[in-house]
Amino acid sequence: MAHAYTPGLTVTERTVVRKERRLPLAGDVIVAREDKVKAETIVARTNLPGNVQTINVAGRLSLPPEDIHESMAVGVGDAVKKGDIVAHTKGFFGLLKSTCRAPAEGTIESISDITGQVILREPPLPVEVAAYIDGVVTEVMEHEGAVIEALGTFVQGIFGIGGERYGTIKKVCDDPSDILTDKEIDEECRGAVLIGGALATSEAIKRAIAVGARGVVVGGMDDRDLRGFLGYDIGVAITGAEDIDVTVIVTEGFGRMSMADKTFRLLTSHEGHKASMNGATQIRAGVIRPEVIVPLDADLAAVAEKLAASGSEGLDEGSEIRVIREPYFGALGKVVGLPADLARLETEAMVRVLEAELDDGRRVILPRANVEMIEG
Repeated sequence: MAHAYTPGLTVTERTVVRKERRLPLAGDVIVAREDKVKAETIVARTNLPGNVQTINVAGRLSLPPEDIHESMAVGVGDAVKKGDIVAHTKGFFGLLKSTCRAPAEGTIESISDITGQVILREPPLPVEVAAYIDGVVTEVMEHEGAVIEALGTFVQGIFGIGGERYGTIKKVCDDPSDILTDKEIDEECRGAVLIGGALATSEAIKRAIAVGARGVVVGGMDDRDLRGFLGYDIGVAITGAEDIDVTVIVTEGFGRMSMADKTFRLLTSHEGHKASMNGATQIRAGVIRPEVIVPLDADLAAVAEKLAASGSEGLDEGSEIRVIREPYFGALGKVVGLPADLARLETEAMVRVLEAELDDGRRVILPRANVEMIEG
């Protein structure tokens, strides 16, 4: 049987999800191997060096740089609070003193008699890394972090904004072709990951934030609604660091696009269950997909062994696909044929093609580069 590989999104009911949780610099790992953790469990923590404040003591006291040591009220390593006197002049007969005060709380890091400046290091910034998913610690990286594994339902999207969040799945649209508006969102959506249909309006996203929803998952989104919600055009670099109070994941593409039936059924079947999600997206080298993960209760080791034995599959007859270029952009279907010979396109290019049956019943011939496999 013909067989080929093409990259695609993963939409699967059961798989082993593995997440590396790393600190930005060396710190303390506070979990051990085989520990069971929740998404909100802190697995590692460290401190980032505080911001640096430069105090121009020589300039403020009108002294030559080489004379500032005589005027210093504190030394290297001393802790100061905002407003504390760092240096002062003796004045005349104890009068008309000039003072230089600390602009922030911190520690004196250096005193230079060449520049006449004092370096003040603000308090360190604590950084904590959470597990992100409910699972088991399978590996501990000393001073760096840990690896968390879980058996779960795993759904990748096309595009997302917003960072890591978790909440309870709630179905807010009855059909994957419905439009999610602010009218479908109420106070019962607080703390929830909302599963919508083909489109979410900017009013719906704003309403989701107002009621305290954690995330929104829909088939498509209009770029004007996205701009209206964010207040600016999204860039082409990695997303996920936006300063917003909700994470949004688009599963199909831009515009009104019905969520794939499989994706919609899979997510809504877990209504009431806890899910983790991340809108981070990168379409360049080192592709990052937005994702929704619903942890399941099962024997993680047994499932991992079974998945490893089955191996990974590429594009094959019966594979579910999404068309990613015109004239059938966004259409869903399945592969019914994989001709071995090259075919000539209207552009005269000779390429490998496939025969697909779209969900609306049409049979079409498509370049293999024009489709994305929905892995399950």
